[in-house]
Amino acid sequence: MAAFFLLFENDRALRRERIFRDRINPLDRYTDLDLVARYRFPRREILLLTDLVNDTVQHPTSRSCAIPVYIQGLITLRFLAKGDYLSEVADLHGVSVPSSSRILHSVCLALCQQLNNITFPSTPEELKRVKDGFYKIAHFPNVVGAIDGTLIPIQGMSGDDEPHFICRKGFPSINVQGVVDADLRFTNAVVKWPGSTHDSFILTNSSVPQLMETLNGPWILGDSGYHLKKWLLTPFNEPSGTKEENYNQAHCSTRNTVERAFGVLKCRFRCLHKTGGSLQFTAPKCIKMIECCLRLHNMAINRRLPLEAADDPIQILHNNTVYRGNGNDGFRVRQTIAKRF
Repeated sequence: MAAFFLLFENDRALRRERIFRDRINPLDRYTDLDLVARYRFPRREILLLTDLVNDTVQHPTSRSCAIPVYIQGLITLRFLAKGDYLSEVADLHGVSVPSSSRILHSVCLALCQQLNNITFPSTPEELKRVKDGFYKIAHFPNVVGAIDGTLIPIQGMSGDDEPHFICRKGFPSINVQGVVDADLRFTNAVVKWPGSTHDSFILTNSSVPQLMETLNGPWILGDSGYHLKKWLLTPFNEPSGTKEENYNQAHCSTRNTVERAFGVLKCRFRCLHKTGGSLQFTAPKCIKMIECCLRLHNMAINRRLPLEAADDPIQILHNNTVYRGNGNDGFRVRQTIAKRF
């Protein structure tokens, strides 16, 4: 037995030979359509993202075979797009699993810092453009956003914080709030609350109420899980006439943009959807990856990049219940608007 342990210690003392893996260049190997199918972005946009994060993720090194920045970007995009096991992504790009893990989080952090494209409309020109976009859907006037929440599955955890992340559907998750415009572009996002948090609580503790009070006039549309307010309009739970039914129909058609935005987001980045399993990282790292996907989604919307059609419809998971309160300014505003229909 002593001889075995001695042999084992001697083996550990030997320096492991470095392995240099062959790295293909997907930018040279695939067409733009192939790149979009595998990485969600064509060659031009991948190189643009590489330039954005180059100064942040490229570190001076005296060792040979440093991982190029474009390979780091491709590793990140591949994982976000497909939700594969990190070992498979590492093998595809000729990189070790530990290196892939470090690359994934550093590139996501750099993209979140460089892509400043989640902004709420504030100028008269921006507000008019957003209102016109929503009005074309179902003739619902004065709308500057549609709001909702969705649940992103993450790995289970141990400790006192675990119950806070278990959503009402029974799995650990992050509850993400999003406000979108008519083009499915996210104009406001909150990515920090555990899955057990109610949507209305996230809204109350976000910047949206202050933004809407500052604008003083426009509305955003939400489902029955939110409190009715003078700037947040919800549907009638029990419509009592044709006008209220027409209001509900127009409200549903217009608010559906946020449902579709989350659907497109999860279809484009399968790591966020339950079919991709769950994000197998700590909650802070998952939060940063989700934020990165939101910003990349906006970039794809702004550049009108194609999206592969999903084989199955994307199911959007919520964490809300019907709110039946009324008797505030929002109730009066909703009654006035319903008369238009």
